[in-house]
Amino acid sequence: MNFFEMLFPVLKEKFGAAKDSVAHWDSAVVVKASMLRELIVFLRDDESSKMEMLIDIVGIDYLGFENYEGPRFAVEYVFKSISHLGRRVRVKVLISEQDLTVPSISDLFPIANWQEREVYDQYGVNFEGHPDLRRLLNHVEFVGHPLRKDYPAQRRQWLSTNDFLLPELEKRLEEKGYKVIQRSKEVFPNEDEYLTGSIQE
Repeated sequence: MNFFEMLFPVLKEKFGAAKDSVAHWDSAVVVKASMLRELIVFLRDDESSKMEMLIDIVGIDYLGFENYEGPRFAVEYVFKSISHLGRRVRVKVLISEQDLTVPSISDLFPIANWQEREVYDQYGVNFEGHPDLRRLLNHVEFVGHPLRKDYPAQRRQWLSTNDFLLPELEKRLEEKGYKVIQRSKEVFPNEDEYLTGSIQE
C-alpha cells in the first residue's frame, strides 16, 4: 500500500475529503472550503504526512472544459514533504462564481501571502483573513482578472497612477529595528498629462 492509499481514508474520515476525479497520475483530494485549514494543519503537522513545504497555490477556471459540470473555479494547493522524500499531495477547493471566497492560509505558510495575492489578482478569488489582499502582478487600476477564460485577451488597460508602496516598506523597516527619519510623500500624477498621453506645455 502506497503513501496516498494510507493517507486518503484518514482525510476522508476527518475532513470529508474526496479523491479528485480528474487526477489520474498523482495524489490529490478535494475538500470543502470550510475544512481547508484544518486539513492543511493536519497535513503539515501529523507524523504520517509531514507536508512541511507549500510549493504553490494556483487558480483554475473550468469555463469551457469539455463535459465539466461542477463549480466554475477552483483553488489548488501543492504540498511536498521534506521529512518523507518523494511524497506530495495536491489539495483542491471548488468554488462557485457566486461565492469566490476561501480562507487564507498565509498564517500557516508565510509563502502563501504572495501566492494568494497572485490568485486574487489573476482570478478574483478572495482569501478571507489575508493581511494585505491586493493586486500583485497587475496595476492598481486594472479592471478584471486576466487568467479567467472569458477575459478579452486584446483588451487594453489604462494606468494613470502608481501603487504607493513606500509606506509598506517603511513599516517593514521599522519592524526590523530601523528608524525612518523622513516619511515618503505620495506624488500624484498630472491629470492632464495622463489623460492626453503627453506632457502639457
